[in-house]
Amino acid sequence: MDKRNLAFGKTNFILLGIGFAVIIIGFILMSGGASTETAFDANIFDARHITIAPIVTFIGFVSIIGAILYQPKGSKEVEE
Repeated sequence: MDKRNLAFGKTNFILLGIGFAVIIIGFILMSGGASTETAFDANIFDARHITIAPIVTFIGFVSIIGAILYQPKGSKEVEE
C-alpha cells in the first residue's frame, strides 16, 4: 500500500491518539466510588464527576472530530 493511498497522515494519527487519551482521562475522572445497600457515598455528586469529567470527555470527542477533518496545507492534490 502506498503512502498516497492512506486516508490519514501521521499528524492525523497523532491527533487521534491524543483525542482518545483525553476521552479515557475523562472517563477515569467520571468513575468513582459506588454506593451499596447499606452505605451511601455522597461523593458521586462531586463537581469532578458532574461537571469536569463530562467537559473533558466532550473536548476529547471534539478533538477526534477535528483530527479526522484536519488536512495539512500542502496535501490538496487532485486525483486524475
